[in-house]
Amino acid sequence: MSRAVLSIGGNLGDRPANLRAAVAGLGPGVIRVSGLYETPPWGDSAQPPYLNAVVVIDDPTATARDWLTRAHARETAAGRVRDPDRRFGPRTLDVDVIAVWADGRPVIDDDPELTLPHPRAHLRAFVLVPWHAIEPDAELPGHGPIAALLDTPEVAADVAGVSLRPDLSIESTG
Repeated sequence: MSRAVLSIGGNLGDRPANLRAAVAGLGPGVIRVSGLYETPPWGDSAQPPYLNAVVVIDDPTATARDWLTRAHARETAAGRVRDPDRRFGPRTLDVDVIAVWADGRPVIDDDPELTLPHPRAHLRAFVLVPWHAIEPDAELPGHGPIAALLDTPEVAADVAGVSLRPDLSIESTG
């Protein structure tokens, strides 16, 4: 059994629709999806705010590399264009593989293309807040409980900028 935590977000186009399509495109193994959270852009404030969510998904046949392939496929389907000169630039959809477990054990990998767990997830309130909302006892491999990470000075300063948008839904409206 393979389980993954994916962070999804975007700040261009119909943000809720892009996130809904991403979740739908991940397939039937989705077990939990957080609410939608609006957040300021990371690293480049001259762009619109993001909508972010976290997805927990199971697939007994998926490898860590399969999760990355799925993430890139969802981004491509949403029309994402990568600008190598703007690492933190605006995008229709960003899907990051945060953590993967295979047979109940965390996958640890330092491959530059897919580092697991995600090398900056422990510093990102826009990942930790929605993940904590759907799995309050979750732990980020190598970093500890999500609840404790939210209290670290590096993350606590950003938590106030992560706002749940109960008026928006990732659930399909059609």
